[in-house]
Amino acid sequence: MYTMSQEGNALVYRWDGEVLSVEPWGANSFRVRSTVLGELEDTDYALLPQEPVKAEIKVEEYKGVITNGKITAVLEVSGWSKKCDISFYNQNGKLLLKEAGEGGALNKRNRFFKPIIGGDFHLTVTFASEPAEKLFGMGQYQQDILNVKNCNLELAHRNSQASVPFVLSDQGYGFLWHNPAVGRVSFASNTTEWYAESTKQMDYWITAGDTPDEIEQAYGDATGKVPMMPEYGMGFWQCKLRYWNQEQLLKVAREYKERKIPIDVIVCDFFHWPKMGDFRFDEEFFPDPEAMVKELKDMGIELMVSIWPQIDWKSENYEEMKQKGLLVKAEKGVDIAMLYNGNSTFYDATNPRSRSYVWEKCKKNYYDYGIKVFWLDEAEPEYSGYDFDNYRYYQGTNAQIGNIYPQAYARTFYEGQTEAGQENVVNLLRCAWAGSQRYGALVWSGDIHSDWQTFRRQVCAGLNMGIAGIPWWTTDIGGFSGGNPEDEAFRRLLVRWFEWGTFCPVMRLHGDRTPSETVVNKAGEIMQPTGADNEVWSFGEENCTTLVKYIQFREAMRPYTRKLMEEAHMLGRPVMRPMFYEFPEQKCCWDMKEQYMYGSDMLVAPVLYEDSYEREVYLPEGAKWTSVHDGSVYEGGQTIQVQAALDVIPVFLRDDKLPELKGLI
Repeated sequence: MYTMSQEGNALVYRWDGEVLSVEPWGANSFRVRSTVLGELEDTDYALLPQEPVKAEIKVEEYKGVITNGKITAVLEVSGWSKKCDISFYNQNGKLLLKEAGEGGALNKRNRFFKPIIGGDFHLTVTFASEPAEKLFGMGQYQQDILNVKNCNLELAHRNSQASVPFVLSDQGYGFLWHNPAVGRVSFASNTTEWYAESTKQMDYWITAGDTPDEIEQAYGDATGKVPMMPEYGMGFWQCKLRYWNQEQLLKVAREYKERKIPIDVIVCDFFHWPKMGDFRFDEEFFPDPEAMVKELKDMGIELMVSIWPQIDWKSENYEEMKQKGLLVKAEKGVDIAMLYNGNSTFYDATNPRSRSYVWEKCKKNYYDYGIKVFWLDEAEPEYSGYDFDNYRYYQGTNAQIGNIYPQAYARTFYEGQTEAGQENVVNLLRCAWAGSQRYGALVWSGDIHSDWQTFRRQVCAGLNMGIAGIPWWTTDIGGFSGGNPEDEAFRRLLVRWFEWGTFCPVMRLHGDRTPSETVVNKAGEIMQPTGADNEVWSFGEENCTTLVKYIQFREAMRPYTRKLMEEAHMLGRPVMRPMFYEFPEQKCCWDMKEQYMYGSDMLVAPVLYEDSYEREVYLPEGAKWTSVHDGSVYEGGQTIQVQAALDVIPVFLRDDKLPELKGLI
C-alpha cells in the first residue's frame, strides 16, 4: 500500500520502493527528490542551504498538496496503479509544469529508474510539454538559437560547450536539474525528457515568479551569486595565443602605455611552464617573474596567468600526485586522458586533497609573486576522446558526477585565494556548471573559429549563459582559431567582434593568429608557437583608431558597468540580458536573439553579418530611446532601420539615461 504523508516540512510519497519528497527550498520554490530502495541523499552539488520556510500541506486519500508562497505542488495517486503524478501551479492557479503521466494502458513511469547491473541507475524523468512554450538558459551551446524549445541538448561539457542545466520558461517558472551526471535533455513538442547516464536519485529545483527577474533572483539565492567584480575586470584585457617570454610580454604592455591606450589586464597564456603540471614559470623564458609582475603593477596592469589541469607523465609532480591518489583515473587501460604535447591526465578537482595540493603549488609559484588573476583553461576537462564513461573521480564516476568538474576547478583557486585574504576573486574558465558563479568564475566560450556564423552563435551563447546563472561571460574577440591580421576580410570581422565585445561583461582580445612564429629553446627543442600579433595596432592604423575608440568608450562606461556588476553580485541578475528580461510584457521581445540589453538602460544591436552596414532595431514601447552615436531620439514601440558603418555598432540609451555617453562613439 502506498503512503502519502507530511514528514516535517515536506510532502512525501512512498510506494513500491520509491521515496518521493517535495519540500520548500527558498521563497516560492521547491526541491523535489526521489530514489528507489534507499533513502534520499542531501547532496550539495549546486543548491545552498536556505532559510526555513513553513509550507502549507494537505493530505487526502489519493492526493497531497504542498504550497510555498507562489508555487503549489499537487501529487495525485492513480487509484488503479498507485503511481504518483506531480503538477506545479502558480499563485493564480495557472499550471506551470506537470509530469507526463502513465499514458493509460501504456503504463509509463514519470520517474524511471533503470538499474545498471552492479551499479546505480539510468534515470529518465518525463514531463508533459506545452508546444508553444519558450525556454531559455541551459548554458552555452554552439548554436544560433536563443529559445531552446524543441532542442535536444547533451548534458556534458566539451571545449566551447558548457552545460548549465537551468531553464527559464515564459510560462513563469525556472527549473534546475540538480544532477551533475552526464546525460541529455530533450525539450520536444510532445514531452520534455531529462536523462542521467548514472545516478542514485532524482533531484531538481523549481521556482515560480511573475517576471524573469524574480525567477533569476530566486535562482541566485538558491545556488549563489558572483563576488563583486574587481575594478580591473571592468576595463580592457589584452591577450594573444601566447607571449612566449618575459620581454615580449613586457614590450607589449609598455607600448599600450606609450600609446596611452587603457588596459587593465595582460595575459601570460599556456606553455609558459616546463611541463604540464609543474605549475611554475619556465626559467629559460621567464627568468624573473617577480620583477615582471612588479613592472606591470607599476603600470597599473594586472597579470593573468594560464593554468592547465593536465599533469604530464614527465611533470616533476606526476609521481607524487599519482601515489597520493590526486589524479583522475581511467576505468580501463592506461591513465592517459589527453594526448597533447605529451601524455597526461587531470588533477582530480573533486578531491579536497588534490585541490589543496594544486593551490599550494600555484600559491608558491604565482600568487606569492603578486599574481591574483588565473586563467583556468581546459576546465571541461578536455579529454582527447570524450569517453565520459571511462574516467573515475574521487567523488564518483565521470558518468555520475563529471559535470561538476569545472565548478570544483574554480573552487580550487577561489578558496585558496580567499583563504589567503584576497577579496573580489575573478578567474577565467573555459566551462562552468550550476554554482560555478559563486566561486568567481568568468566563463569564455572556448576555442571557437574566426568566422561570421560562429560570431552570431556567441550572442545566443552569452545570453543563455546569463539566464543559466553565469553572469560573468566573454569570448575571444575575433574568434580563437584562425584569422590573419593582414587579411582585410578578417579585419572587418574583428572590428565588428571588437565593437560587440565592448558590451560583453568582460572585454578581452584573444586569438591564435596566423602565420605563427616558431619558438626554439636552448636545447634546440621546438616549443609551442607564439601566434601572430594580436594587439589593437596589428590590424591597420585606421582599424586601430576604431578599436581604441571602443576601449575608451568602455572606460567611459565603467561607472555603469560597475553598477551592473553590483546587481549581479547582490541580486544574481545577468549583465547581458535578452530583450524579454527587461520587457517581458512585449511578446515580440521573447523572439529576439540579435539584439539585447546591457543592463537595464542600454540596448545593443551588433552587426552580425558580413558586408552589412545597416540593420533593423526594435525599440521597446514604454520608453524613449537615444542613439549613442548621433543623439537622435526615438519613441519606443517601433522598428527602425539604422545605418552602421564599419566603425559603428547601434546602441541606444533608455529614457535619457547615461547622457555622459552620448557622442563618444
